[in-house]
Amino acid sequence: MSQESSFSNALDAVIKARVPGCNGLIKAERLSGGASQETYRLTVSTNASEKLLAMRRAPGGEILERTAQHPGLEVEALLMQSARSVGVPEPEVFYVLTESDGLGDGFIMEWLEGEALGARIVKSPEFSEIRPKLAYECGRVLARIHNIDVDATGLRQKLWQISPEEFVEQTWERYRELPTPQPMIDYTARWLLDHLPTDYKPKLVHNDFRNGNFMLSTKGIVAVLDWELAHIGDSMRDLGWICTNSWRFGSDLPVGGFGEYEDLFQGYEEASGDSIDRDRVKFWEVFGSFWWSVGCLGMAEHYRNGPDKTVERPAIARRSSECQVDCVNLLIPGKVDLVAAAPGFSSIDMPSVDELLGSVRDFLRQDIMTETEGRLNFLSRVASNSLDIVLRELSLGPGHHAKEHERLASLFDSDEDIMALRWRLVTGLREKSIDLDNLELREHLLQTVVNQIAIDQPKYTGFKRALGHSG
Repeated sequence: MSQESSFSNALDAVIKARVPGCNGLIKAERLSGGASQETYRLTVSTNASEKLLAMRRAPGGEILERTAQHPGLEVEALLMQSARSVGVPEPEVFYVLTESDGLGDGFIMEWLEGEALGARIVKSPEFSEIRPKLAYECGRVLARIHNIDVDATGLRQKLWQISPEEFVEQTWERYRELPTPQPMIDYTARWLLDHLPTDYKPKLVHNDFRNGNFMLSTKGIVAVLDWELAHIGDSMRDLGWICTNSWRFGSDLPVGGFGEYEDLFQGYEEASGDSIDRDRVKFWEVFGSFWWSVGCLGMAEHYRNGPDKTVERPAIARRSSECQVDCVNLLIPGKVDLVAAAPGFSSIDMPSVDELLGSVRDFLRQDIMTETEGRLNFLSRVASNSLDIVLRELSLGPGHHAKEHERLASLFDSDEDIMALRWRLVTGLREKSIDLDNLELREHLLQTVVNQIAIDQPKYTGFKRALGHSG
């Protein structure tokens, strides 16, 4: 029997035995190929006709080891059931798989229709009427999540509890294990540790509630998705995360690219009865950019040392500078001097290097992308965008690095090379021998990070916002 047949037979048996009103499996379609979880759309037979179900499953149908930080899909199902019981929009969970089912970790749930792509939620005319109300609705949904009783539901024993200080230190440690000096990340870590929230009551935290992780219809939120990072901690983590610039999808509106802070806060306060501490929300907004800047760099490490060497990983790694410029805008905004572009990078022979790179980029965009669809089309776009970064690096990089070296040499009164001085700077920040209020340091970080994003992604809203401070 083939692996596919074995999977279908096992799933058919579970549906017949465990899902009320269902007579068997007609078809199972895998919808995502992510490394985190598998998602399937199941067509099943009923006495009346057919209906759709959904299944979340561990990659490859594995039985995963449970840890405090990764409690597994059984706990994710419990989180969704607990949220649904207090009015959070969620699909009904019909059955949680057991090892004897032969399908690995997972659960079967109600199929819901809606939009989950953040860019479409921000830009599609279909949602023009709901968008002005959405930040308020998000506030109300988060209030319900945070008020879930973790003792009555049994979640306290199944989830890890983490303080803001531990969260910052854990994230900073992940970055320090990477072989790259990124001074703005160290600066932000220091700032976060100097501004830790202390007056909070630990509550259930979704930990990934943002535009793109809930399903939306024209009437409102249909379901909250992706609970696998949930923990017990400071609830304002969720409000700061949905406001993080990375999840605004090109919009200037601070809440998910669709709403204002005050609407989010009003919805939350009305539903929870608690007052919002704006400083705590800012802390977690800064933390969100800090956390994701480290996550992006981790993609480069995966590319170098992991088995999945897709073109997507190094491209995501370069997005770390997007998060770093968001930290600059929140912590040290100021006037920026952009370096001038150098003439096209040339070599001895024709064609020039930039012409060769440009021809490959145009081939990907004009030939490959027009003839492909799906993931290959997406990866072709990613590859062409990476070549754009290389072309900008050839044009802007020499001047940018010369200025960076000049500032570092002045800061340390040293003639060491640029990498030695970068390491000297991050070491000083880590050892706290350099004061965060040092004006020369702040000016250096401002100029360096903003000029780097001019290379990596000049269309990013954080770059435009940084230049706005200069006017």
